[in-house]
Amino acid sequence: MDFQLTEDQRLIQGAARDFAQREIAPIASSFDASGDFPAETIRKAGELGFMGVEVPPEYGGAGLDSTCFVLMLEEIAYADAAHATIVSVNNSLFCNGILQFGTDAQKRRFVAPVASGRSIGCYGLTEPQSGSDAANMRTRAERSADGSHYVLNGKKSWITSGPVADYMLAFAVTDSAAKARGITAFLVECDQPGFIRGKTEPKLGIRASATCEIEFADCRVAAANRLGGEGEGFGIAMTVLDQGRVGIAAQANGIAGAAYDAALAYVKERRAFGSPIGSFQMIQAKIADMKMRLSASRLLMLQAAWAKQQAKTSGARTTTEGSMAKLFASETAMFNAHAALQIHGGMGYSRELPLERYFRDAKITEIYEGTSEIQRIVIARQETGLR
Repeated sequence: MDFQLTEDQRLIQGAARDFAQREIAPIASSFDASGDFPAETIRKAGELGFMGVEVPPEYGGAGLDSTCFVLMLEEIAYADAAHATIVSVNNSLFCNGILQFGTDAQKRRFVAPVASGRSIGCYGLTEPQSGSDAANMRTRAERSADGSHYVLNGKKSWITSGPVADYMLAFAVTDSAAKARGITAFLVECDQPGFIRGKTEPKLGIRASATCEIEFADCRVAAANRLGGEGEGFGIAMTVLDQGRVGIAAQANGIAGAAYDAALAYVKERRAFGSPIGSFQMIQAKIADMKMRLSASRLLMLQAAWAKQQAKTSGARTTTEGSMAKLFASETAMFNAHAALQIHGGMGYSRELPLERYFRDAKITEIYEGTSEIQRIVIARQETGLR
């Protein structure tokens, strides 16, 4: 078993680290406070190939592997989880789905501008009444009499990058009697009449990642923009989420790593009762647990990335690997952020340090793209074969 990174993997990891520390880290706190979308740094990330890491060069991407993607994203999240959220959705949920299920024309029209950072993509699955229960969606798509287009009506909620997106990979019901098998995927141009953006959501964390509700009000979508066949949308959505969860694992590991490094530095400098607090056994136990969880979490992330890469040729689902990586990493991010804040004491509670931001940002990783509770159900069902 070879744990050495390839040259490409080392290069993108180093490039992402340099970019994140030079361009993102200095502005992370101010964008967290304002909640503004970091358009300029996202544009620069696109120029460096970070918005389409696994996208082939002919469609505007860097043409690298899945391990390159998670290594890049971990470095971005180490500097700021909000930036990592935007980058992850562009790569995992938008571009990846079209690359797997789209036509060449769809890839050139929708993937190329997003992978290069000129445009922003988003993913429209969740609705006000259907989060984890995605098959319970109410958004409807009716095909026109001449078959040239569909008309979408309904609402999507908690759409990452929704306020600024140029394109959406959206899901709607085309056959209500067929339940999950009646869901179809569409590539929606966000400047179309009937595509209505709601207010930007005021969030606890990842505040620079813009999120909103989207309403479809007689929104016309060309039949040529249907992704896959009618009724194939639910399978597309689940496949994309399976593989997208490794991106959340990378984001969570970035947060966990930043929290750990801050805590490690602090326990060596901070003195109490005449000694560095790192010499106290209670503190040592926290450092040991943080390091152990982070190391295990990174291995699960790399295993899931490897499985995702193999699936590009085998076509196998990566449900278990993605869910395990996402679940363990998100809980590691919360554990490490909490422990680091506790180690810092009163200063950890202050906004003068980034610990409280790590704590707020970490929480969402246990919720979006499938809650921790859902991940446990998914893993158990995969293992037992029982429903």
